[in-house]
Amino acid sequence: MKKFNKVLALGMTGAMALSLAACGGNGGSSAATGETTGTDEVVTLTWVTVGNGQPTNYDAWLEQINPYLEEKIGVNLDVQVVSWGDWDNRRNVIVNTGGEYDILFTNMNTYVNDVNIGAFADISELVKTATPDLYASIPEDYWEACEVGGKLYAVPSYKDSSITEYLVWDKELAESTGFTIPEAISMSELGTMTDVLTDMTASSGEAAFPMNQNGATWAAFEYDNMGTGLLPIGVRYDDATATVVPVLEQEDVQATLDTFHEWYQAGIINSDAATKPEENAYKPCSVAQGWSGAAKTTWGPNMGVEAAVTKLGPTIVSNDTVRGSMNCISANCAYPEKALQLLELVNTDSYVRDLLYYGVQGDDWDYTDDTKEWVHKNNANWTMAGYTQGSFFVVTPTDDYDFNQYDEVKELNEAAEPSVLLGFSLDTSAFKDDLTNCVAIYERYKGELLTGTKPTDEIVPAMMKELRENGNFDSIVAQCQEQVDAFMASNGGASAETAAE
Repeated sequence: MKKFNKVLALGMTGAMALSLAACGGNGGSSAATGETTGTDEVVTLTWVTVGNGQPTNYDAWLEQINPYLEEKIGVNLDVQVVSWGDWDNRRNVIVNTGGEYDILFTNMNTYVNDVNIGAFADISELVKTATPDLYASIPEDYWEACEVGGKLYAVPSYKDSSITEYLVWDKELAESTGFTIPEAISMSELGTMTDVLTDMTASSGEAAFPMNQNGATWAAFEYDNMGTGLLPIGVRYDDATATVVPVLEQEDVQATLDTFHEWYQAGIINSDAATKPEENAYKPCSVAQGWSGAAKTTWGPNMGVEAAVTKLGPTIVSNDTVRGSMNCISANCAYPEKALQLLELVNTDSYVRDLLYYGVQGDDWDYTDDTKEWVHKNNANWTMAGYTQGSFFVVTPTDDYDFNQYDEVKELNEAAEPSVLLGFSLDTSAFKDDLTNCVAIYERYKGELLTGTKPTDEIVPAMMKELRENGNFDSIVAQCQEQVDAFMASNGGASAETAAE
């Protein structure tokens, strides 16, 4: 396993036709449009992504960004912003029908499957030769985390590409109980928060740690699920032997689940948690992924209170954390080099990045002065989701705060502990039906399991029995272990098999 590279460089409504773009659709022929400047053709690239729908001032935005892109790389851009509620359905239609797009946002949930059906172009060599600045701007290990079968099919968004979990507190309420909010605790110390949460619940008259039916999916974040989408299977991120285990049967995870059940019984977790569809906007205490500065910029303002945070456990980088935001080029794209050049600008050119991130300059935002060191946001109307686009580290910070929150994100990424399986890509084709069955079984138990509604020693054995009898769970574990052992051996690491010897 390579040592983690710390170098930090500069969305079914039917098969609705997208605007004609440079991709060739099913036939692979060019549908590029555009004008010509001299002898150079200007190609239009269609980028399909997710957000809050198409911006109302989209045409004005195109009038700003396209002349710049045209001058720089001979490209015009057509962005299709699919709303969150329509995204899964629309994305599936686009991918499975070879829809007309050049660039598609994706993440760990569907990436490997889409690669396996041939949806995306192999950019392993082209990204290095055609866009060296893009390649250099992202740590090498992050590129490796996006490989499938040794080949690269995605450009990762260099952002909070590691995972850090925080306890987020209503500062005034927590401190009113006489509690001193700690800077950091380990996952094993989560139970030590019971007393303050009991006091907060008594003081406010409501559950201090409210949950909804999704529960605490972060409970096992120290285990690498290998891209399976199945929480009950994984390898602990720091296990040098890389042993694939039934995660929910591990002592550390069971201790966390026991804490949840204690909190549920005490009223710290709401009694309807397992069936509650929506999250509360205000949560006296909760767990969120991000960075500590988000307490001031996001978490506190969203709740209407002053928030404080406690770092919970380690900061980890794994394939799944890196694959949280990626952009892939269609296998039918007629101009993959141009598509990569566009993504290069998105990841290295602050003006392009600011336009994508903030919207129309002079309407949604503007630079505070000629130095262009700070951005002032005039409104919050822009509907494109910034995290889906590219690097956070070329976004110009806003003048709302006297610090650049992304400086901390860089530091967290740099200090992240790599999963022993960073760079490993699991081939699930031999057991995909069993895996699908296991995921379906887990989803039925998840609400009661991850909200503490049922005691650990009751719900975990019942779920694992069904996983083993109806999902061939142990066979999946064994097949995963074979692949993990081969990966560890090829990277000079100790496998579970050799460790047992």
